[in-house]
Amino acid sequence: MTITDDARELQPELARFRHALHREPEIGLDLPRTQEKVLQQLDGLGYEITLGTDTTSVTAVLRGQGSDAVSRPAVLLRADMDGLPVQEKTGVDYSSSVDGAMHACGHDLHTSMLAGAATLLAEQRHRLAGDVVLMFQPGEEGFDGASYMIREGVLHAPGRRVDAAYGMHVFSALEPHGTFCTKPGVMLSSSDGLTVTVLGAGGHGSAPHAAKDPVTVAAEMVTALQVMVTRQFNMFDPVVLSVGVLQAGTKRNIIPESARIEATVRTFSEESRQKMMDAVPRLLRGIAAAHGLDVDVDYQQEYPLTITDEDETRTAENVIGDLFGDGRLARWATPLSGSEDFSRVLAEVPGTFIGLSAVPHGGDHTTSAFNHSPYATFDDAVLADGAALYAELALSRLATLSAATATAAAVPAGRL
Repeated sequence: MTITDDARELQPELARFRHALHREPEIGLDLPRTQEKVLQQLDGLGYEITLGTDTTSVTAVLRGQGSDAVSRPAVLLRADMDGLPVQEKTGVDYSSSVDGAMHACGHDLHTSMLAGAATLLAEQRHRLAGDVVLMFQPGEEGFDGASYMIREGVLHAPGRRVDAAYGMHVFSALEPHGTFCTKPGVMLSSSDGLTVTVLGAGGHGSAPHAAKDPVTVAAEMVTALQVMVTRQFNMFDPVVLSVGVLQAGTKRNIIPESARIEATVRTFSEESRQKMMDAVPRLLRGIAAAHGLDVDVDYQQEYPLTITDEDETRTAENVIGDLFGDGRLARWATPLSGSEDFSRVLAEVPGTFIGLSAVPHGGDHTTSAFNHSPYATFDDAVLADGAALYAELALSRLATLSAATATAAAVPAGRL
């Protein structure tokens, strides 16, 4: 029996668990029902469990072979657990029972796959050449849950800093069903938030000259932001700025006091990120001043670039090839403009991030509803493969880390 065979035997249980999570999505950093379900899955498997104090995170450590925690290598596996404020419209029989909340990004699959890996690793404990840390994280969707867990010590949970870290993310589009996706270097963009309040003076719609209209100024700002991106930034180091909120006024014949703009900003280099932080406020203040209005610009850095380690990415690719064949692997030539707080982990520890297409069998990955859509559907069939990959990444990487440590220890002093 291979680890993929063992994982396929778990498939019915993984699907049941995933459906239970999907029916009860929770949003943000406080996911008590989700935490309870995860703890039930881990019960009796021999993990050392630590719960978050500021969030409902779960850190689970499985001790492997070796003399002590200080000398044993350690590998971290991460899954995010939170849902989104989306009203589900998929029509699946396990649809969300929570009004206005949905697992529209596949985090229910991530949690189920890592829970499956927990079982597989417990069964293979005799093969573990070190310790495994399972990072069940809340609050990925804009709440920076990874930062909370790092501050609370997840990277040092075995008693020493982990040597490598791996995360996975499913997609409901982009690639054919079952395709694993990797990219060394910059894999995902950084993400920043822009909130702009244009401060004018209200008045009657029939006499705009007697007021200071913030609506027309806000409209000019929206257009100017797009022009600025095309004229001040290199097209080969792209910037994506999308306005998601444009609010003003209460009635058609009233000029309002203020207008509000909210936008997301994605960049693919630290240079462009810093340049945007300078360029955006300068542009918006200039436009406001030209019209005799004031503006409040709040530019907040959110998630940094997700940068994967080349060696760890190659390790993951080799494991994917060994388990599933090279035909299941796609190496991306360009990064995605999505963002991830797993970037926080990868900034501290060598590791990589792996995509997995969960497009339903027979579905067209080029037209399927993408993650975050109320129509996004993810195929249960990938759960066993994801669980097997998580488990084998830990087993194989710990083996190589342990062998390298043993080799180094065996070299006589002065012979290096």
